Amino acid sequence: MFGLLVRTGAAQTTPAAPVSASALAPKKQLQALRITEAIKLDGQLDEAMWQQAPIATDFIQNRPNPGPPEKHKTEVRVLYDDANLYIGAVMHDVSPDSILRELTARDNFGNTDFIGIFLDTYHDNLNGYGFFVTTGGVQMDARYSPAGGEDFNWNAVWDSRTSLRGTDWVAELRIPYSAIRFSQTAEQLWGLNFMRQRKRENQAFFWNEVKPAVDGFVNQWGTLGGVRDVKPPLRLSLTPYISGYVNHNPISEEGTRRTTTSFNGGADVKWGINESFTLDATLVPDFGQVQSDNQVLNLSPFEVQFNENRQFFTEGTELFNKGNLFYSRRVGATPIGFYSVQAGDKEKILKNPAETRLLNATKVSGRTSKGLGIGVFNAVSNDVYATIRNNETGEEREELTQPFSNYNIAVLDQSLKNNSYVSLINTNVTRFGRTYDANVTGGLFRFANKKNSYAVDGRVVYSNRRGNVFHSDELIDDPDGYKYQLGISKISGNFTWGVNHGIESDTYNPNDLGILFGNNNISQGIYGNYNRYKPFWKVNNLSTYFGIDQSVLYKPTRYQKTNIYGGANTTFTKNFLTTGFNFDLNPVNRDYFEPRAFPLGNYYVRVPANGNIGTFVSSDYRKKVALDLNAGIRVYEQEERFERPRRFGIGFGVSPRYRVNNKLNFRYSLDWSTNRNQIGYVNPSRGDNGSLSNKYPEDATILGASPGAILLGRRRVVTVSNVLTAAYTFTNRMSLTVRTRHYTSTVRYLDFSRLTPGGTEEPVAYTRNRDNTFNAFNIDAVYSWWFAPGSQISIVWKNAGSTFLQANEATPLYFDNLNNTINTPHNNSVSVKILYYLDYLAIRPRRA
Repeated sequence: MFGLLVRTGAAQTTPAAPVSASALAPKKQLQALRITEAIKLDGQLDEAMWQQAPIATDFIQNRPNPGPPEKHKTEVRVLYDDANLYIGAVMHDVSPDSILRELTARDNFGNTDFIGIFLDTYHDNLNGYGFFVTTGGVQMDARYSPAGGEDFNWNAVWDSRTSLRGTDWVAELRIPYSAIRFSQTAEQLWGLNFMRQRKRENQAFFWNEVKPAVDGFVNQWGTLGGVRDVKPPLRLSLTPYISGYVNHNPISEEGTRRTTTSFNGGADVKWGINESFTLDATLVPDFGQVQSDNQVLNLSPFEVQFNENRQFFTEGTELFNKGNLFYSRRVGATPIGFYSVQAGDKEKILKNPAETRLLNATKVSGRTSKGLGIGVFNAVSNDVYATIRNNETGEEREELTQPFSNYNIAVLDQSLKNNSYVSLINTNVTRFGRTYDANVTGGLFRFANKKNSYAVDGRVVYSNRRGNVFHSDELIDDPDGYKYQLGISKISGNFTWGVNHGIESDTYNPNDLGILFGNNNISQGIYGNYNRYKPFWKVNNLSTYFGIDQSVLYKPTRYQKTNIYGGANTTFTKNFLTTGFNFDLNPVNRDYFEPRAFPLGNYYVRVPANGNIGTFVSSDYRKKVALDLNAGIRVYEQEERFERPRRFGIGFGVSPRYRVNNKLNFRYSLDWSTNRNQIGYVNPSRGDNGSLSNKYPEDATILGASPGAILLGRRRVVTVSNVLTAAYTFTNRMSLTVRTRHYTSTVRYLDFSRLTPGGTEEPVAYTRNRDNTFNAFNIDAVYSWWFAPGSQISIVWKNAGSTFLQANEATPLYFDNLNNTINTPHNNSVSVKILYYLDYLAIRPRRA
């Protein structure tokens, strides 16, 4: 393998000596050219200045075969003036038919070629920006950081044009300085790289070679010089919005309107405090147009973690995600008293909001020229009340379910040499009134050696909660807790490995602003990876992984589980078929969380030794018709304690996609799974707080004989999910997407047992029907038009309905569930939202 060295300000290259596949490639350099005349953004590059600028060329292939130089040349030039950075790129090819150009919505890669530019404006080799444009002119942008990796949720306001020119295609980008952050120095030195994708051959090339065997991405970029006497501009923009909703709820309570309308208004503000830091604020935000959550039937002892779809909480949050202590869905989440609302004998709950409305949210973030990243996030939510009506008198009363609350995060993140860093994070939730507050403080670090071949990393976190349980005089029972983790790893080369150890105390609880599925844990593990990045035999590459994890309870110290796992995947050279497999093996484990009995340690569900094997196949997405398949099976050993059938689980998924043309495509996915003879905690009936309730005679009998009894059930669980998505892209700035999802999960109980301390189960003659079926149906139709940079009109239709069927109403028949879901009254909502981006630099009065 040969590296390529570009001399400063020149296009010439000289070959370097062979270097190791895990050693950084030599850094190329490019000079930007200052201009004084205006550039017309038209994708033509016909101004004379383009011909005078130094050229970045001789790209190096990254996939499918890392190392060889490109055959079809790419030529990129960089210009700049006092306000913008300009990138002009010419991508040579063999014919117009070789240049693929599918249209997609913004931030979506399709079956198309693209060119990308990467900027590390503080030259810290850790954090950067990416700007991409496809042959059809579709824009994508991303942030790069150790915490967030490649984050396409970040959006900037910039402009671009593309054109076809014979056998070439041309891209012209204008990136205003207001879209990036950089220091106020006389001459800038930025990290720089370019990436080209030739989708026809599934090839990707970088100007400065990016080696897959080297740890890190930003540290493998070249440099951009020549940008002199530019000042970070006043970054001040206002994006006001107005929105209107028409909502029809056919199952509204008596005395309320089924069809309602609402109008909202607010704004997003972005202010560059100085050259390094930016303030983002959303005032009276409206998140009603975000994609619906994928509701599921949750039989586990842990909450369901949903994706974050609100742009304010996904954009530019890489600093706040350090240490994984921030789960943004906590902000504006379900009120803490939502499930405790109770109506009296002569009352009914008229309204119980499931979401907390935010008043505002603000974040300040940036990085100094010395590599210190600083982030501060703050959000405020108002009081939330449930409304309860007396059926006889008609009088209504309100019950507080969420007090006025403040959410805050502060982060310090210092970038160090050799792809290293140290960070300090604090999260805080303050609730007004008689309840509790929460605070979490964490420190984390990563130190790599000079060769970027080995690293040590770790974290220490302390959680603190003070006050009373909401609506109670009872004090919080987990006031102080801690967590630490330490790891040592080999991070570069074909073979990498690592060992780690960590503890989460029994009172560690970051869940007020973070998410944790289970504490009280001591864990350790060892893992390894062996990868081959260059083609061999009939495949392009090979990726393998393997490891062993083991854990015990922290208090009391008792064995929990051991897990041995591994897998591999590869892509075949000729047809680009990707396939792989995974497996895991587990000796007899103890599940201390499934019984829902606290404190942990006395009760556990014994899980027999078991093993799983899964596989997947993905065909070539360049074809009009492509297919993804996956399947897996888990088999358990026969239990000797009971005459029970052997447990097993099996599932499969199939997802065909069809691209009609460069504007229209369809994708369908079907996922089916069944778990036979699964042993688990009997999930509560709707309206009940626990598995057993004295209001049912069958339950009262068991509770009378054994107060506090834990009921387990042997059950069959069948889950089916269908998702159909259709997308039509009118232009590179206008699209329509329709997503339809139907989900059904059925639980049928076969027999029951009472769990006793030590994992013993005693069969019980329990006759109450605990079967249940959950159905969810959603349609999300979104029309989006970016009519100007940063400005958008969106029209959204949402159709949603769900049913929870219990006992005799539950049915395992799929088409009965589908028919029930379709015929159940659905909530319908149509909304229109208009955003208009106002940049101070564009609207300020011009000086004569």
